[in-house]
Amino acid sequence: MRDVTTAQARPELDVQPTPLALLLLGREADPRSERGVECPGDLPSPSDPDLVERARAAKEKLGDKVFVLGHHYQRDEVIQFADVTGDSFKLAKDAAARPEAEYIVFCGVHFMAESADILTSEDQKVVLPDLAAGCSMADMATAEQVAECWDVLSEAGIAEQVVPVSYMNSSADIKAFTGKHGGTICTSSNAKRALDWAFEQGEKVLFLPDQHLGRNTAVREMGMSLDDCVLYNPHKPNGGLSVEQLRDAKMILWRGHCSVHGRFSLDSVDDVRERIPGVNVLVHPECKHEVVAAADYVGSTEYIIKTLEAAPAGSKWAIGTELNLVRRVANAHPDKEIVFLDKTVCFCSTMNRIDLPHLVWALESLAEGNLVNRIQVDKETESFAKLALERMLALP
Repeated sequence: MRDVTTAQARPELDVQPTPLALLLLGREADPRSERGVECPGDLPSPSDPDLVERARAAKEKLGDKVFVLGHHYQRDEVIQFADVTGDSFKLAKDAAARPEAEYIVFCGVHFMAESADILTSEDQKVVLPDLAAGCSMADMATAEQVAECWDVLSEAGIAEQVVPVSYMNSSADIKAFTGKHGGTICTSSNAKRALDWAFEQGEKVLFLPDQHLGRNTAVREMGMSLDDCVLYNPHKPNGGLSVEQLRDAKMILWRGHCSVHGRFSLDSVDDVRERIPGVNVLVHPECKHEVVAAADYVGSTEYIIKTLEAAPAGSKWAIGTELNLVRRVANAHPDKEIVFLDKTVCFCSTMNRIDLPHLVWALESLAEGNLVNRIQVDKETESFAKLALERMLALP
């Protein structure tokens, strides 16, 4: 005889997965997050030997209707099809300068495609080959968290003194918040100019979302001390800070970081100096403060490329940035010894989601008249985000 006692005592639970669980499973989208979902449609097999020819044929069929942007961190198989290469802001501006291109295919990550959509015309359509190509750093500051932070600053009585400065590596929502509250955007190459401007407008800066770029710029380039900086943790009540700490601080740094550049350590620098006598250590300002302090040269992606181009033959370099770029510049300068700063492989995992199958699928879909994976920022968000970007463009 069947024992139903246990079944009656423990009825089946109606368990519904949370939105976050669905997001992590790749089955839902969060419009206020950088993370995307699965790529719709049928992707060609990555083992297809004709992928390169298929991409070339689709791009040729589209002609001037398509403009392909390739970020420096993209893999070589993708970057070969880029009409222009560069960092995120340069690429967004390049897209805006090509109004005849109906489709902008952005081989980068989500926030970059958003910036391109903001800066291009209404007639242009920005496409991201894989919607799951997000940015962990941009994900570390959501609109809700930043609004709550502003409430904390208001309750501390200092919001009127604070000017937000947001790194280009942020979502459109965060750029819009920045524009709405009188702030500006910055890149890794103009962060000091943006901060100089911000301190002319107010007494304090809320720097989003990369703590390391904010700290390194304030301390290395502006003469502030580490004590002038406090770290706001959105996962703690009041950011984990007292009212006194907020009132005393000049730089309120958001607790965010780049998952690639954050991996480099002081041990990495010490080790490479021991292995390669006379090596020049060149790192990105998204690296930790102790790494930047121990380096010989610090600068943006474009700075890294130009420094290596100008370096004398026979010079030795250890580069602290994304591995695809380091390999590319090393291959471009065989007369110099160029190595990756760390022994551990360090690709940007989300940037690498844009692979050849996704690019082929996007280009062939467009060539067949099917618009896929369009990135479109709503009008209100676009308006305030563009205001913040325009303030940056107006910096002296």
